[in-house]
Amino acid sequence: MTQSWYVVQTQVHGESKAAAHLLRQEFSVYLPRYQKRRRHARRTELVAVPLFSRYLFVGVDMEAQRWRSIQSTVGVSRIVCNGDQPTAVPEGVIEALKRREDENGFVAFDQRPRFSAGDRVRVTEGAFADCLGLIEGIRDDERVTLLLDLLGRKVRVLIDEMAVAAV
Repeated sequence: MTQSWYVVQTQVHGESKAAAHLLRQEFSVYLPRYQKRRRHARRTELVAVPLFSRYLFVGVDMEAQRWRSIQSTVGVSRIVCNGDQPTAVPEGVIEALKRREDENGFVAFDQRPRFSAGDRVRVTEGAFADCLGLIEGIRDDERVTLLLDLLGRKVRVLIDEMAVAAV
């Protein structure tokens, strides 16, 4: 089987639905996902989201499979084409993405600290919104210690890392 990978555009938030229907038609499907930190109602949670919103990859043997059925699959908007023919993903792209997956199957990003001690930042949300401060330290639980200038003196405050932005 000489299978090549192609890009499929899905309907909005329809990546998983399209993948399931393509698998039922016996196509190979690759939907790379990563874990995104989402804040809601003062809680932070990790959710699995597609790496490429509204896109997934489908493996097709153009000689043995009918690729046009992809166009009418539930959840699929279209297969990315150049003219009338689907455009193949260059060799090595899918393999490179799969090499970056962790043991749970999520694409892992290089983790670099967003800030370092001494960086000037602005608080973006909460009681100290729009206050300027200096990063004093970064904790393991995704919180930072800031020195804010309040009422003429330096005050040490512990804030969620996502609630500060570089100045």
